[in-house]
Amino acid sequence: MKFDKPIFDSHLHIIDDQFPLQSNQGYLPPKFTVTDYKQQTANLNIKGGAIVSGSFQGFDQEYLKAALTELGSGFVGVTQIPASTSDEEILALDKAGVRGVRFNIQRGGSESIIYLEQLAQRVYDLAKWHVELYVDSRQLPALFTTLQKLPVVVIDHLGLSKAGFKHLLQLVEKGAYVKATGFSRCDFDVLPAMRQITAINQGALIFGTDLPSTRAPKPFSEKDLQLILDSFPTSLAEKICWENAAKLYKLA
Repeated sequence: MKFDKPIFDSHLHIIDDQFPLQSNQGYLPPKFTVTDYKQQTANLNIKGGAIVSGSFQGFDQEYLKAALTELGSGFVGVTQIPASTSDEEILALDKAGVRGVRFNIQRGGSESIIYLEQLAQRVYDLAKWHVELYVDSRQLPALFTTLQKLPVVVIDHLGLSKAGFKHLLQLVEKGAYVKATGFSRCDFDVLPAMRQITAINQGALIFGTDLPSTRAPKPFSEKDLQLILDSFPTSLAEKICWENAAKLYKLA
């Protein structure tokens, strides 16, 4: 099945065992190379995407730089870095195509949340990077004061939790982006949730495959994308699938 409109995949992982991997909660993922990614998305008309560092990759940057080089134009990186990272290292990563820093509150493997405000503000001031959080939305109230201070905030996987969804919507009202990714990770019906987000701000929602769907109850399928294309007006679907991410990730 071919999709005519260009797609930006806002959330994908490349797992290459040529580079260091670290066990997370006893889990090591199977490899998922650039070649594997291209094969699995061959029908999706993907013209760009964001390679996201996983808990099992820690602070390794070499896999990310290699994957960005191999995938080429249109692809950017979202990495994990320690708070001690120098300005020079951040600027070098920016030159390599990195556009955001991730805090993995759900799984670990990233810098401690105690450095969230400090590090997020520093990378924004230095390179205009935003911050992305893998977090259960039930935890957002404890972070709300900090998150409101940050220039740009992105929440992964629709916030995961129905119980905390109202807190996610409050962040959307403040300008946060939300990834329409990892549908099977959520404990709620994702379509009404996506409609609530876009009703607040049509610029907030960004599609991603979450491939290779590590530890997800069900892996991504083309039906997940088709749900968006079938359920929203064409102009809004184009925002979700390309335009919103193009603005967030500063595509040329």
